[in-house]
Amino acid sequence: MKKNENEVRKIMLKVRMNESELQQVKKHQQKSTEKNISAYVREVAMQKPVLINYRNQSADDFLKDMLALKKDLNGIGNNFNQVVHKLHILDKIPEFRAWVSHYDGLHQSLVSKVDEIKLRMNQLYEEWLQK
Repeated sequence: MKKNENEVRKIMLKVRMNESELQQVKKHQQKSTEKNISAYVREVAMQKPVLINYRNQSADDFLKDMLALKKDLNGIGNNFNQVVHKLHILDKIPEFRAWVSHYDGLHQSLVSKVDEIKLRMNQLYEEWLQK
């Protein structure tokens, strides 16, 4: 689908600024919903309203914690899958016993991480209820 002739931006406008001014513009752009500096500067120059992102710090902290826990759980899950695969192809009893004990350690690690997730979620739930 072709853009209307008025919608195509063919004209380039160059603006000179020093490093501190550029950093300030970048800082304002990052706080906004605009994806790049060009779009942000265009909106400001045309005196159009610029939407500012609202950041909920507790939600950001929650997301950061959950991503770290997800990474840990993914690693544990991968190790668990490797253990199960190995158990299926083993044919020697002593090696089988070693893998079973290793499985028990992974199982305990998995259970503790799941409990940690539940505890953190309950803490955040209580924190959000107080607001």
